[in-house]
Amino acid sequence: MTATTLGYASKQAGADEKVRSIGKSRVQFDLSPRAIALLTELKEKTDAATYAEVFKNAMKLYDGIITEVERGSEFLIRDKNGKVSEFRMFL
Repeated sequence: MTATTLGYASKQAGADEKVRSIGKSRVQFDLSPRAIALLTELKEKTDAATYAEVFKNAMKLYDGIITEVERGSEFLIRDKNGKVSEFRMFL
């Protein structure tokens, strides 16, 4: 597996209280080569400046989708021929 660090800069204690006060934390993920390739592809497709930006945008989208599903909303997909079907998510 390839390890990559996504996200945020934060230190633990003492002189680093300034960093902590802005509410950031370091998060590290171990991602497979396939996941790294997808992350890189998404970064390029969305013109994101960083992997952290891709991750933050994905979290916002995921949160929005879950909120709508909890409200009872359905997501519909219209294909290029005009056929509409329900988008099945893993929730």
